[in-house]
Amino acid sequence: LAARVATLEQESQNLHKVIRDLQSAISKLEKVLKKSTSTQKPIQVAAPVQKVHVTPPKEENGTAEDDDDIDLFGSDEEEDAEAERIREERLRQYAEKKSKKPGVIAKSSILLDVKPWDDETDMAKLEECVRTIQMDGLLWGSSKLVPVGYGIKKLQIQCVVEDDKVGTDILEEEITKFEDYVQSVDIAAFNKI
Repeated sequence: LAARVATLEQESQNLHKVIRDLQSAISKLEKVLKKSTSTQKPIQVAAPVQKVHVTPPKEENGTAEDDDDIDLFGSDEEEDAEAERIREERLRQYAEKKSKKPGVIAKSSILLDVKPWDDETDMAKLEECVRTIQMDGLLWGSSKLVPVGYGIKKLQIQCVVEDDKVGTDILEEEITKFEDYVQSVDIAAFNKI
């Protein structure tokens, strides 16, 4: 326990020495700054900077006596009003810029299975009928014939739709209107883009 107390006392002395060294360095920097500011013109800064009033710490027996004299967060109402005005202006400009950008359009990729009535259905004509469906936000893609069984093939056709403009129900309804060729329509795959 005595060794621990001795170690703590040594650390305390070292910290007090570091504090005295820092206070000495601060007072030297203040003297240099006072000399340099009296000989030079003040630097103009684009954005307003708050002024900080720093008074050198008063020492009594090697310790700082009164920390109340230091005003680290000094404020000036005119500078605060100017800073607020600039902030509001920048926020307004940002909002205008953001409002001009178009919003993200939600799209989906859909793979449809269009099933014919039988093996005698003209699949080329069926595909032609499906591709005649035109809507705003609908883009037809590739297609292929996939064997189902007993010589019957179904049409698998890809399309991309804008979610806000074209729904899957409307698309299925439009395709099934070709009653002579289409028995049913199923969604084989549905992926958001």
